[in-house]
Amino acid sequence: MPVTRIKEHPILGVQEKGNRIRFTFDGKEVEGYEGEPIAAALKAAGLMVHRYTKKEHKPRGIFCAIGRCTDCVMVVDGIPNVRTCITPLKSGMDVRTQYGVSDKPFDKQ
Repeated sequence: MPVTRIKEHPILGVQEKGNRIRFTFDGKEVEGYEGEPIAAALKAAGLMVHRYTKKEHKPRGIFCAIGRCTDCVMVVDGIPNVRTCITPLKSGMDVRTQYGVSDKPFDKQ
């Protein structure tokens, strides 16, 4: 399997590997390194879809990776619109796919 971990961020620079930690993504346990951007940990785990657009329900993921666009926003610990490309990962975080501005899939809203 190819290595998909982002080792150098265009704004945050070279990422020092913190401790290997666990967090949840849509209720499933995932591992990453403490302090790396949430989006980097998701990408390394092969999880590329972060949100679905409100109007057309189209999937979005990492685009700019510097916190300027909104393609990587997700619901983190119950807070929507968190830019995961620049938000450091912490142990036990609850990260959820964002649907419009919610963590509820469109057919359940």
